[in-house]
Amino acid sequence: MTTTATPVLAPAAETRWSARTWAGLFLLCGVLFLDGLDVSMVGVALPSIGADLGMSTSSLQWVVSGYVLGYGGFLLLGGRIADLIGRRTVLLVALGVFALASLLGGIVDDPALLIAARFIKGVSAAFTAPAGLSIITTTFAEGPARNRALSIYTAFGASGFSSGLILGGLMTEVGWRATFLLPFPIAVLVLALGIKLIPRSPHVDLSHRSYDIGGALTSTAALLLLVFTVVSAETAGWTSLRTLGSFAAVIALGVAFVLIERRVAFPLLRLGILRNPNVLAANLAAMAVFGSYIGFQFIGALYMQSLLGWSPLGMALAFLPAGLIVAFGGPRTGALVNRFGSGPVVIAGLVAFAVGYALYLRVALVPDYPAVILPSMILIGVGFALAFPALNIQATTGVVDGEQGLASGLVQTSFQVGGAISLAVVTALIGGGHATAPVEVLDSYRPALWLVTVLAVAGLLVVGTLGRVRRTAVAA
Repeated sequence: MTTTATPVLAPAAETRWSARTWAGLFLLCGVLFLDGLDVSMVGVALPSIGADLGMSTSSLQWVVSGYVLGYGGFLLLGGRIADLIGRRTVLLVALGVFALASLLGGIVDDPALLIAARFIKGVSAAFTAPAGLSIITTTFAEGPARNRALSIYTAFGASGFSSGLILGGLMTEVGWRATFLLPFPIAVLVLALGIKLIPRSPHVDLSHRSYDIGGALTSTAALLLLVFTVVSAETAGWTSLRTLGSFAAVIALGVAFVLIERRVAFPLLRLGILRNPNVLAANLAAMAVFGSYIGFQFIGALYMQSLLGWSPLGMALAFLPAGLIVAFGGPRTGALVNRFGSGPVVIAGLVAFAVGYALYLRVALVPDYPAVILPSMILIGVGFALAFPALNIQATTGVVDGEQGLASGLVQTSFQVGGAISLAVVTALIGGGHATAPVEVLDSYRPALWLVTVLAVAGLLVVGTLGRVRRTAVAA
């Protein structure tokens, strides 16, 4: 079956975009901004949540991992459903669920219910993210127009992360529940505007749609089990029978998924899409970029608040330079991609990440903000401003319109799965030593900081290697 994508915004191939095109683009930017805002606000509030609810470091990670579990586990399915039943419908329904889950998270008192609310939000985001991104990639023609739109779009997402740090600091000063409640009115407003601004797509005849049920079940189960196994391995033990058995089940589900996709007429994931070196490199690099950053933010929150005793707002201000660079530099990344290509821009971003993380290894019990923390934040901001938009551009380049939801869901899955795995390993490295003295606590952070640095370097090597493979194939 070949799906014909129908743009839901005004056509935007022309040089000058109409007011309706800009309005639709900014609306979709608002959806992604909301996702980034929510994740980073909660990251700032983690120490306060742990103190109020009596949660240990290993259990506290589930406030983040619960979201990532739902997000990473359902993204591939969310992207494909958006392709099949309509991107507008999927976007709006999932946004409504996101709003309700935000309200639920702000009023519960039990840690398990809090984590459940985060999981529901993650699942809803797994449908809004690929739907919104694929609306853009099917509306704007591949090339300068799409690169410009994606630069603006992804800059809003990255700016959501940085703005969430500031707002999270302010809200946590009031009370950590405010960080959960704030996204509710924003989501309701975006939903109301979306109903008005995003035109209805032509009627979709669902009777003629073919669904890969087996692929959906095995892929979602494999991703959910993988993320769950990794984030729970620190508690269960990495070599325990439970952990090893779960990894074996993940492999079995993955093999079953591949076999199903090779045999069904209309697969959930057309495996041939991964033969595109751009798509493959973008997805592997996405795992490295988000994995390293989520791990770094978790370490930064513990270092600045729990060890140094800084307030949530103080931590937010420390991260502010990175956010400003992303906000002002991200929208200009499209022009760099137009001139140099996505690969070199991604490589430059990963170099900035790696150097920034390496510099942060010099942190001490007496913080040196101008010489240690600030340079790291500047480089991390440069890395995000370059790599995040360029990876989204690269991951959807050369993909037909009918598979843009698939490509969008695939790269977002890579971001989230990379974040989940990295966060679980970082938590294990920090929590495994059970340090109590300040100097011991700081020393327990260093292996985790080395991990995030190595992840950035690994992403750099992947992009460089696959880039050479692609250039060799083109030359031949």
